[in-house]
Amino acid sequence: MGQFIDRENYGFRCAINSNFVDKSGLLNILNRNLDSENKFICVSRPRRFGKSVAAEMVYAYYDRKSDSRNLFDGLEIIQSPDYEKHLNKYPTIFIDWNEFANVPDKDKLKEAQQSIIADLKKTYDILEEKNSLSKALAEINQKTGDRFILIIDEWDMLVRDVTKEIQDEYVDFLRSMFKTTTAKRTFLLVYMTGILPIIKIKTQSALNNFVECSIIDPADTAKYYGFTENEVKILCEKHNMDLELMKHAYDGYIIGEERSMFNPYSVKQSILRHNYNSFWSKTASFMAIESYLNIDADQVRTKILRMMNGEEVVIEPASFRNDMKNIETSDDVFTLLAHLGYLSYNPETQTVRIPNTEVGAEFKNAVRAAGWKEMSKAVGQSLQLLEDTINLHKEQVARAFDDYHFEASSILEFNDENSMRCAITLAYYAAKPFYKIFHELPTGKGFADMVFIPLPKSPRPAIVIELKYDKTADTAISQIKRKNYPKSLQGFSKRIVLCGINYNKKTAKHEVEMEVIEGEG
Repeated sequence: MGQFIDRENYGFRCAINSNFVDKSGLLNILNRNLDSENKFICVSRPRRFGKSVAAEMVYAYYDRKSDSRNLFDGLEIIQSPDYEKHLNKYPTIFIDWNEFANVPDKDKLKEAQQSIIADLKKTYDILEEKNSLSKALAEINQKTGDRFILIIDEWDMLVRDVTKEIQDEYVDFLRSMFKTTTAKRTFLLVYMTGILPIIKIKTQSALNNFVECSIIDPADTAKYYGFTENEVKILCEKHNMDLELMKHAYDGYIIGEERSMFNPYSVKQSILRHNYNSFWSKTASFMAIESYLNIDADQVRTKILRMMNGEEVVIEPASFRNDMKNIETSDDVFTLLAHLGYLSYNPETQTVRIPNTEVGAEFKNAVRAAGWKEMSKAVGQSLQLLEDTINLHKEQVARAFDDYHFEASSILEFNDENSMRCAITLAYYAAKPFYKIFHELPTGKGFADMVFIPLPKSPRPAIVIELKYDKTADTAISQIKRKNYPKSLQGFSKRIVLCGINYNKKTAKHEVEMEVIEGEG
């Protein structure tokens, strides 16, 4: 059994035994493009979004040395009229750049080619070429007539965090592999996956003969990477998990026409451990965010604070060069963070937002690490503010807002209730893992400024906050009662905390009044 060719289907066999969600419909797309003008395909998604599992599935399906029929029994692909035509019919090569992770960057390309050629020689003893992989494959094709399916996982490892010299050498290698007339004859299909789309040289893709399917523009691959809401619902029913808690923690990605996509790694870990903790963020440090926060600093800082406040931010993704080194504007920063999975991109509005509480926790860490003193203190004290609110410690709550006002005044202007609402939402940032937070929620006879509804099975009370500017906190509490805001919260919690907050512009102080009423949760 080889390492790169004739390696058999063990990777997909393991995946099938691990809460597998059927994504075999992807093979219909690849079958349609076999030996066509669209046979060069690059799919990019964030880490842990199912790219490697899909690559193993593609290998298991096409590889002529595997017997994968039993693995695909019951999956969507067997309904295709072309299923049998392509099942285990082709010489298939699988290159995972992680295999060379411990090789120095400057030596990766050379060692990879030598290793793959050595493996090819085990199958093709007629092979004479010793150095160039593209020439070796062309030689095999000329002598045997074999045409290959090539799968490359983590294709972008040698363009992400390497010197420009290594990056250029790698791009030249890819061009020699795929941009020649010989390549059209040698390959039936090339399927590459990675985090980033193919790097641009000036404004053009370095491999412009590839069909690219990114998280920004997924074409018809949208539903095959990540879990849809219906897929997660089925998993939750099977494993007695709560769908609403799953959505709160791991949902929030919009990918093409798919409006509700979950991080699959986090969903699987949640099921395995039977909790709803943060998992995906542990696969990549928040340092991945931190290093970009001070590029175009004023724009980036302001927009990140808006997103931490629950807003969406408009971006222009076209200027991004698919390169982690040439980041110059806030648009570049946020487009990159969308490709990395830290933001969700909406193609209809061309906006980005923080997708869920799991990723939101990483932004809290990044703000602290980036040295944003005026924000990190407030966010860091947010959990204590939440506990003081729940326990009706109105003096501590008022003092916390006074301190927060002082810390945040360089960024946020407290000149009306809207800006005050923005500030207070950030101050309660620690509540997001425990509550659904609504602004201007229709309740009773009007719209409550802020409503915190506890997540299912949470012992925390619901919270209704009414904001006033240069009036009184008593006025705010009276409005909550007069308009019967708590009425629509009956059934969510046994306790409902009413919190009225007034900001006095002259004194730059906050006044807080609080009450608690019984609910029916």
